[in-house]
Amino acid sequence: MERSAKSVAGLSLVGLSACGGKSNKTEQKAMVEKTSEAAAKEIFFSISLAQWSLHKKLQAGEMDNLDFAAKTRSFDIDGIEYVNQFFKDKAKDTAYLNEMNKRAKEEGVKNLLIMIDGEGLLATTDDKERTKAVENHYKWIDAAAHLGCHAIRVNAGGDGTAEEQKAAGIDGLGRVATYGAKSNINVIVENHGGLSSNGEWLSSLIQQVGMPNCGTLPDFGNFCIKHSEIDAQGNSTCAEEYDKYKGVELLMPYAKAVSAKSYGFDENGNETVIDYSRMLKIVKDAGYKGYVGIEYEGDGVSEEEGIILTRDLLLKAGATLS
Repeated sequence: MERSAKSVAGLSLVGLSACGGKSNKTEQKAMVEKTSEAAAKEIFFSISLAQWSLHKKLQAGEMDNLDFAAKTRSFDIDGIEYVNQFFKDKAKDTAYLNEMNKRAKEEGVKNLLIMIDGEGLLATTDDKERTKAVENHYKWIDAAAHLGCHAIRVNAGGDGTAEEQKAAGIDGLGRVATYGAKSNINVIVENHGGLSSNGEWLSSLIQQVGMPNCGTLPDFGNFCIKHSEIDAQGNSTCAEEYDKYKGVELLMPYAKAVSAKSYGFDENGNETVIDYSRMLKIVKDAGYKGYVGIEYEGDGVSEEEGIILTRDLLLKAGATLS
């Protein structure tokens, strides 16, 4: 990853100030110095930005999908991960996809993948519904190929017992991956709730699909297998959670992308519920050297500041392992 200590450090200071963060100038200076030291060392992975990190602005209409490339570059990040819901009616719109390519090229960023939601369950036991879901993903494989991406991220949700869902998932994923192979597109599954957040179940599923272009996208934080019932305020908590470190370790042998989830940060810039040094050591020990995508999902700071804090944490933690 081509990145200078000067550019990253300078951006950190400007970015935090522009985002209206609570840090005072002394704290900002200290963070810049730490970032400079980290950035001066080469890290073993590259950094990308998941579009979901900006979902509030996108959903509110304060930002357009076509502006994502420029926004990513403003953080001195050169890899971008799209979310299909922010251009859900454009999968077959060649002119629009061309404009996305144009914007990415102008900003010097690389289109990496598209995260796919809302196109059906690939592990549903209903044969007709599963076939519909499989075919719904074809247009996104074509769009990913047009954009020069290497993958689409899919969900392996379904119904029935664990074994029934696995059998259905082998069929559904296998068919999508077969179509993807024609365009050299990887089909990767994220731990994204339900059985997919069980590291043993998902790693076994991918192993049994047994296709070189079917893999995983381990997410540092999505390991809630079962949520509690929604209360009167519309909230729920995680009732059953898989060990996140064990989960990432089990999924890394099949990883073709990695998602660095973040929710909040302490006064030292460390994530409050995820040990990034421990996670990145698991990633490194697996021999992974690709992109690690920032996916900020917290409320404590603005989306922009959350992205900057996650990026700087990745640089800091990554430097200690490189």
